Amino acid sequence: MIKKPNKIPGDKIFDNRGSLSFVNSFGFNRVKRFYLIQNHQKNFIRAWHAHKKEEKYFFCVEGSCQISCVAVNNFKNPNKSSKIYSWVLSDQKPEIIFIPKGYANGSMNFSINTKILVFSSSTLQQSASDDYRYPFDYWNPWSIIKR
Repeated sequence: MIKKPNKIPGDKIFDNRGSLSFVNSFGFNRVKRFYLIQNHQKNFIRAWHAHKKEEKYFFCVEGSCQISCVAVNNFKNPNKSSKIYSWVLSDQKPEIIFIPKGYANGSMNFSINTKILVFSSSTLQQSASDDYRYPFDYWNPWSIIKR
């Protein structure tokens, strides 16, 4: 069964001491490493990065960002018209985006101070041997829609 990308909801509570953010339904049992993404400019795009075996979880620690992904049907020549999944993450609403194996992922930060924490199911060595990259605009969900 092929997994689909999804959002793992969290919450934030406040009292007279301050606030507490959490995503209690997320478990670390598959996580082997993590890293933090921070870009030097607003609206910077980091995309596309795919894996056949690795799964990733994205959490916005500070600021706000867009996380997008697309299923890769052929890693040498992916279908450019595949469905794109996109979410907006913010430090104001704790959520984790799960990207399953077999998907390409990318991100765009909306503020200069954005920090995205990424949890991976693969070690760095495993990830390096399962690494597929495509141009940032191979799929292009990065336009900001004026409303």
